[in-house]
Amino acid sequence: MSLGTIDMQDFHRIKRLPPYVFEQVNRLKAAARARGEDIIDLGMGNPDLPTPPHIVEKLVETVGRPRTHRYSTSKGIPGLRRAQAAYYQRRFGVSLDPDTEVVATLGSKEGFANMAQAITAPGDLVLVPNPTYPIHQFGVIISGGSIRQLPAVPDENFIRAMERAVVHSVPKPIAVVLNYPSNPTGFVATLDFYRDVVAFAKKHELFVLSDLAYAEIYFDETPPPSVLEVPGAKDVTVEFTSLSKTYSMPGWRMGFAVGNERLLAALARVKSYLDYGAFTPVQVAASAALNGPDEVVAEIRETYRQRRDVMLDAFGRAGWQVPPPAATMFAWAPIPPAYAHLGSLEFSKLLLEKAGVAVAPGVGFGEDGEGFVRIAFVENEQRIRQAARNIRRFLASEPESMHNVVAFGTTRG
Repeated sequence: MSLGTIDMQDFHRIKRLPPYVFEQVNRLKAAARARGEDIIDLGMGNPDLPTPPHIVEKLVETVGRPRTHRYSTSKGIPGLRRAQAAYYQRRFGVSLDPDTEVVATLGSKEGFANMAQAITAPGDLVLVPNPTYPIHQFGVIISGGSIRQLPAVPDENFIRAMERAVVHSVPKPIAVVLNYPSNPTGFVATLDFYRDVVAFAKKHELFVLSDLAYAEIYFDETPPPSVLEVPGAKDVTVEFTSLSKTYSMPGWRMGFAVGNERLLAALARVKSYLDYGAFTPVQVAASAALNGPDEVVAEIRETYRQRRDVMLDAFGRAGWQVPPPAATMFAWAPIPPAYAHLGSLEFSKLLLEKAGVAVAPGVGFGEDGEGFVRIAFVENEQRIRQAARNIRRFLASEPESMHNVVAFGTTRG
């Protein structure tokens, strides 16, 4: 076989990855837009709000200095790591050493994936919620590890599932992944839940990898806690955060890993071989974000709250009852009963074709996501209301809408 005829599936790590479910909807969305159709995209969690002006101004100011155009440092410039440590002290009451307990990452996704590379040996087992953000599973799989799934709800069933996994898994798990507030479900964990997880992890010698990317997008009075607030959690835990949603900076690719010194040293070692860190002006601007006024974060949070409330009301009036999320920029919506038999992928395709509304199929977040779709608050209130009007017409024409669903999914890709 010549090199030119080798299929991508011949590569070992690629063979371990299933087809990317979201890409099927994305192809149909792109084709519809190419035909000139107006698609209201509530699928990808891609914030549409502008980055606050003072952050942009700091970037512009810094990029004008030629010395900032050189290679940066993979673990983050000192001022940025100090700013992140100050944020944790201010927000969670958690003290971090910026030199040894903070690493800047190219977004939380990169941080998690490279942490998996750093700590996972071939065959190692990691406990992961289902449904959850795909990198939590596939970061481990790409690294040569295996996963065992846990229920996503942060309650006693999660703890019992961990207990069963430790007793019945061979090899014994090396780590457990947490993601609260959760993408896609919006579940929020309590500090008592985190205490139970940390105690369990210490007893059974597990690492805790916590994704806290949505810490500042919440709608209840009490802000979501950090697992690092639990005394002694740093002994076993690394937590990942991101500026993408908090400051509406998704394309800036700026995140952090904080917590256990040993794990972070391993992450920093891996990153030192792979990258030179984010562009220095981006890191300086990120420092300005973390050190800047909290009001901008509150304004972004309030915008998502207003969009959430408009979506819940408008979709409910259209005939689609969606449970209110307590946090994140997503609603986790059961498929309307008349369409539940289609499954989340085919329903998402049909909704795109008949209503011009894109959502994320729940099965893309794990098999327990089947029966749901994720709806992102990434369009303004007028567009959300327009989406609801389209959906109302779609639901009202149910018999006609359901014709030839499979053909749609296979002929427009």
